[in-house]
Amino acid sequence: MQKSPLQIARQSYKPKMPIALNGHVRLVEGAATQSVADQKEIKELFPNTYGLPVITMEPAQSSAAQSASINVGVILSGGQAPGGHNVIAGLFDGLKALNPANKLYGFLGGPSGLIEGKYQELTADIIDDYRNTGGFDIIGSGRTKLEETWQFDNGIEVCKKLGIKAVVIIGGDDSNTNACVLAEYYLQKKCGIQVIGCPKTIDGDLKNEMIETSFGFDTACKVYSELIGNIQRDANSAKKYWHFIRLMGRSASHIALECALQSQPNICLISEEVEAKNMTLNDIVEQIVEVIVDRANAGLNFGTILIPEGLIEFIPAMRILIQELNDMLANNEEFVALEGDDAKREYVKSMLTPASCELYRSLPKGIARQLTLDRDPHGNVMVSQIETEKLLIEMVGKRLAQLKANGTFKGKFSALNHFFGYEGRCAIPSNFDADYCYSIGVTATHLIAAGKTGYMSLVRNLTKPAAEWIAGGVPITMMMNMEKRNGKMKPVIQKALVDLNGAPFLYLKNHRAEWADANTSYIYPGPVQYYGPTEVCDQPTRTLKLEHNAK
Repeated sequence: MQKSPLQIARQSYKPKMPIALNGHVRLVEGAATQSVADQKEIKELFPNTYGLPVITMEPAQSSAAQSASINVGVILSGGQAPGGHNVIAGLFDGLKALNPANKLYGFLGGPSGLIEGKYQELTADIIDDYRNTGGFDIIGSGRTKLEETWQFDNGIEVCKKLGIKAVVIIGGDDSNTNACVLAEYYLQKKCGIQVIGCPKTIDGDLKNEMIETSFGFDTACKVYSELIGNIQRDANSAKKYWHFIRLMGRSASHIALECALQSQPNICLISEEVEAKNMTLNDIVEQIVEVIVDRANAGLNFGTILIPEGLIEFIPAMRILIQELNDMLANNEEFVALEGDDAKREYVKSMLTPASCELYRSLPKGIARQLTLDRDPHGNVMVSQIETEKLLIEMVGKRLAQLKANGTFKGKFSALNHFFGYEGRCAIPSNFDADYCYSIGVTATHLIAAGKTGYMSLVRNLTKPAAEWIAGGVPITMMMNMEKRNGKMKPVIQKALVDLNGAPFLYLKNHRAEWADANTSYIYPGPVQYYGPTEVCDQPTRTLKLEHNAK
């Protein structure tokens, strides 16, 4: 494999870790826990893994005798996020430190690798090639859901064949929900296989009172913020174009908010605020138009607008429409059999409630079609395929044309659309993510060594230097609630939305007017830095700093 000078240099980077992980470790158990909601239902579904204590790891004065050798399997699940390779590197190094005879197997292509028995032993030579690198290509990832009994049983047979005593699943909220289901099943079957989860998603919505941030969020936001800063510098240089920039984040606006804090655009829409204010599409358009007109009156016919990927689902009327579509199209063979967009459009209109039908009719045909495309594995609309930025450009353009006709708007409006998504998912991890992920991997090995299962590897106190981070484990059931999926109530890890009373959003709210006015407030973050002063290279996100009141 040919490598760039940066790749070669990054491989030699030694991740920083909490002091507790640098030597012998002892586990300290806290009080019993309960799920964040729906306690009765979650306890009934997970009788063996419900109520477990939160675990904190502390330095130990001495070690016990070397533990017996064990084999561990690891799975990368879901979309890529910077730092995944370092979780595996930390897992590998941690296992070898416990006993050099320990082995790590990577299941290929995600959870399906466990089901189908596709694997590769990960050796030092392989691991060393992937240290501090982006991507999930060391073993590949996949989106197969582990939810059927035959899948669990196949996994047992594969693990028995390889002598695997623990499986580590690196994934987001759905993947870690699967990890909890798997842990519960393996305990019921008394097959002696532990399951540990690791918190991954660039969307930033896998967070709670224990998980301060998911890995990959830091790097992805820094990459997107660099691109936004570059566009803002171009706009400020050319003095033309309104850039409508859609950012990843299907269920929450954390990425858009963090990128706004880093780059200070003229407008940043926050889906959760739109929902809380019961805003319509027209309300959003008027909000954007007001800023464009004000800037045009100051001679500024340019700007940047950040749009969360999931915005359209948070517009209350649109959410009702989408829910009706999700319910209508779930396993709907009659709809699938129809030929041509017009026939499908007429079928949909005939099945919707009057209010939703009226809204559906008002949408551009392209957007309406995108709402009826194939659903995701949970039966929901695939929000990433809805080009919200183009919808807003079209509607804003029409409204400005009306204002121009009556003499209210005398400026110019030229717009460009962007979607920043895949550009950030496999970036070389920032120092923060390289350190955080490696620590998560090492922490997982200590949970395994202690015989724990149904836990997520935990590292917190993240606004402090890495040496002061706190490692441990949190029961996955503690984060769960019941939600409707494919028309049925199912246990899932509760997603964390942007807190409209939290410090990060309030900072945006308090500064949005000055960022929109005629004074240029843009920040140009530049590329992710790896080597240099701590105040440049080792900083967590603005979101984390504001949440924890850290300077």
